[in-house]
Amino acid sequence: MITFNAPPRIDIDPNDIRDAYDRVPFGFSHELHRLDVFALDSLSALAQDASTRDHFVASSAPRPDTDFYAVEHSRFTPSTALADLERGRHRILIKKPEEFDDRFRRLLDATYAQVAELRPDLRDAKLVRLESTVLISSAHAVTPFHFDPETTFFFHIEGEKIYHLYPPDCVAEPELERFYKKNIVNIGQLDLGLRDPAREHVFPLTGGKGLHQPHNAPHWVETGEGRSVSYVISFVTEEMHALAMTRAFNHYLRKIGRTPDKPGTHAQTDAMKSQAMKFALPLRRRVRETIRTAFGR
Repeated sequence: MITFNAPPRIDIDPNDIRDAYDRVPFGFSHELHRLDVFALDSLSALAQDASTRDHFVASSAPRPDTDFYAVEHSRFTPSTALADLERGRHRILIKKPEEFDDRFRRLLDATYAQVAELRPDLRDAKLVRLESTVLISSAHAVTPFHFDPETTFFFHIEGEKIYHLYPPDCVAEPELERFYKKNIVNIGQLDLGLRDPAREHVFPLTGGKGLHQPHNAPHWVETGEGRSVSYVISFVTEEMHALAMTRAFNHYLRKIGRTPDKPGTHAQTDAMKSQAMKFALPLRRRVRETIRTAFGR
């Protein structure tokens, strides 16, 4: 293990990030797995800090096609789940470790800077959200099929993990629209059986391997022997947020029998839809809150 003094090396093929970024998954190598911030004593301290804050602890899913939230949510805290990792089948997500440990803040900033250096459009992009996550799992644990509403770079640190990942165009527009209609930050549940197996990308990961997961790319994950540790950076730009609002507008068009154009077909129309939803969604929330206050429901 080494101390984080300089940005750890990330080896991404410039052709991959130029041609496939946010469209097609691709793999790369890195040196993050050598950092002492991912040593067991450091992870134990992080888990202790996260036990009273932003985290998610769940059991392994029985199958990849299990509904994401049908899996039992563990009554363990991150700290107790980490101590029980070899006996149980736990999946621990420690969200925003940069809020607990300044080393993770510096790592997040340095890692995003390296990615942005390879994508000129990201250098000046306005970010709605940039955050990281530490994932710690027991052996033979399954994370069920879902998608995340953000662009992700995934760095595997320790153990064995097999990542099953589909391009985002495997998800139909109505599926995405149903998710974005509420403007929430969460995972999106999908039916694995509706995907074309020929489109699946399989990444066997060990320490020092990583992958790019495009925005809305569906996936499921399984771990191998022993403890598995991964680090993830995820971000949403203003452009991505506007796209989400366009899809939310399209959802309501379908409800009244219209067939909306796919986002990107007409840029001016997309902008009008997005702007309309930026006003409509907060208004809907205020109306619901007013009703609950007035009528107790």
